[in-house]
Amino acid sequence: MQSGNLTRPIFVHLRPYFEPMTETLFFIIFIIFITLMLVLDLGVFHKENRVVSFKEATIWTSIWIGVSLLFFVFMLFHAELVHGIDDMAGLQHYKERYGAELTVDNNLSYQENLHVFRKTISLQFLTGYLIEKALSLDNIFVMLLIFLSFQVDPKYYHRVLFYGILGAIVLRFIFIFLSAALISHFHWILLVFGLFLLYSGIKLFVERNKKETIDVDKHPIVKFLSKRNLVTKEYHGKYFFVKNDKKRWVLTPLMVVLITVELSDVIFAVDSIPAIFSVTSDPFIVFFSNIFAILGLRSLFFVLQNAVDKFVYLRPGLSLLLIFIGVKMVLPFISPYHIPTVASLIVIIGILFVCIVASIFFPKKEIGNA
Repeated sequence: MQSGNLTRPIFVHLRPYFEPMTETLFFIIFIIFITLMLVLDLGVFHKENRVVSFKEATIWTSIWIGVSLLFFVFMLFHAELVHGIDDMAGLQHYKERYGAELTVDNNLSYQENLHVFRKTISLQFLTGYLIEKALSLDNIFVMLLIFLSFQVDPKYYHRVLFYGILGAIVLRFIFIFLSAALISHFHWILLVFGLFLLYSGIKLFVERNKKETIDVDKHPIVKFLSKRNLVTKEYHGKYFFVKNDKKRWVLTPLMVVLITVELSDVIFAVDSIPAIFSVTSDPFIVFFSNIFAILGLRSLFFVLQNAVDKFVYLRPGLSLLLIFIGVKMVLPFISPYHIPTVASLIVIIGILFVCIVASIFFPKKEIGNA
């Protein structure tokens, strides 16, 4: 017993060195799992380039939502495994790093505090997931507009979206963990994020009826590549690169579409990632919720591609969502109050529910006359 008491402080002292190892291991396992799911998606179920049916897209959308909910359940019972927490010192250390909303009561046992920790983290994951899912709906409008403007054959939609998702995972990983590093050193960046989301929400509401268009010939990417003879004028099936008459590798229009989709995702990430940081400053929870949401975006695109124009109240709803999240981030800097995660979850679900129901029951009502 005495030796255990002697080694305990040593372990606590070395905890900052062990926790990153545990986090890295869990992160690697997570990436392997996601990679296997993506390989199964493209390598097994979508070997051939073909139009994805509504039924198939609905099944895959349900699968991705189901996997996301299973991860929520896992977090609800084993959230401590992400950071290798196994005692009160670990919980306290987590609170100091990320847990502004987490309560650690020294009058309660470790198991009782662990229950609170699991509930808090799992709700943060679910809230972040719904935020990203909601904001990604607007991204579907833009992606469909890109495909139609560039006259992409529908049977190649899935191929472009698949590789677009892979690029999005890498870019969001960089964005999320870079943002987390900055926030840990400069807490006031959350205030900047909040003000930016307020601006984005107000701007989206003002421009809610604006019809977006893409002039392919004047698109900056197309102009840049065309001037340098780096892109072919015609599509070459599923290929992103081909050799021209001079035996030089050049891009096909399908690759230009992929780049455009990727850049559009970066633009949306500028809104969605800070929005999830309003819920938690834990970069792992932000990343997990973000990735699960965008992985299901591809199949959701095929479910909604013929119905996106029906959601006439989506943009006003998303603008209110951004404004609410902006207020949530700014509030702690100007008052002693903060909006808890449970309240945020209720508001987010409420906004989405009202937007969907209103769009279904008032499909022909113009937003400007609402």
